[in-house]
Amino acid sequence: MTGHPPTSGSTEAIVIVKAAPQVGRRHGETVCCAGIDLYGNWLRLYPVSFRTLEQSKKFGRWDRIKFDWRLPNDDKRTESRRVDQQSIEIVGKLRKSERPAFLAKAIVTSLVRERELGRSFALLKPEILAFKVEKKDVEEIKAEKELFDSIRAQDDLFAKQVTNNYNPCPYNFKYRYRTDDGVREGTCQDWEIEATYHNWSREYGEQGALADMEQVFGRDYPARGMLLAMGTHSLHQDTWLINGVVRQDDISQASMF
Repeated sequence: MTGHPPTSGSTEAIVIVKAAPQVGRRHGETVCCAGIDLYGNWLRLYPVSFRTLEQSKKFGRWDRIKFDWRLPNDDKRTESRRVDQQSIEIVGKLRKSERPAFLAKAIVTSLVRERELGRSFALLKPEILAFKVEKKDVEEIKAEKELFDSIRAQDDLFAKQVTNNYNPCPYNFKYRYRTDDGVREGTCQDWEIEATYHNWSREYGEQGALADMEQVFGRDYPARGMLLAMGTHSLHQDTWLINGVVRQDDISQASMF
């Protein structure tokens, strides 16, 4: 007799995605992360208040982490796990030489097929058509600032500590790309791309940073090989979001099987 799948447990995964921080009234500042477990399954890890993690727990892409989890009550997507962030432990790192073979098993070229199979996370190998930089409109920036300010104004000291140092990015970075399903466009939510903009704008100024972003993410990455880590929206599960950009030398088709 087959039992029900577990509703909680402890597992290990290789971190592939660390999306840009989001601030909300329920969890404060959190980061949506995702990884592939040792059996090749995607796991969406949420919520992680990354800024408040102990230094020894602050993981990055390619780290192998161990953590306790339970199935969330408010998210029915197959891959979603609610993580006990105090249980997070970095137990290793995937070596650069091991990455192509590890990723090859997860690569897909159609998001429609993934949804038909009931999946809500995918590692997509697209044809990149364009990289776009769009300045956020005044109302969007104003709404973000008002949300940050309202949380800071609360008596909750934790919320103040979490949000005081967060500087929202004034730009959206978008990819237009082709898959087996046709042409799509989406905003990249990767932490790395926003952090890169902030770092380079401090060093080279706004225009210098944007020029370098277009060179690296718009030309160098597509030319050398890149993958998009895609996840569906929690409320609109046929809407795919670009949760991460993974720079990886093109993997030959032969190595995928």
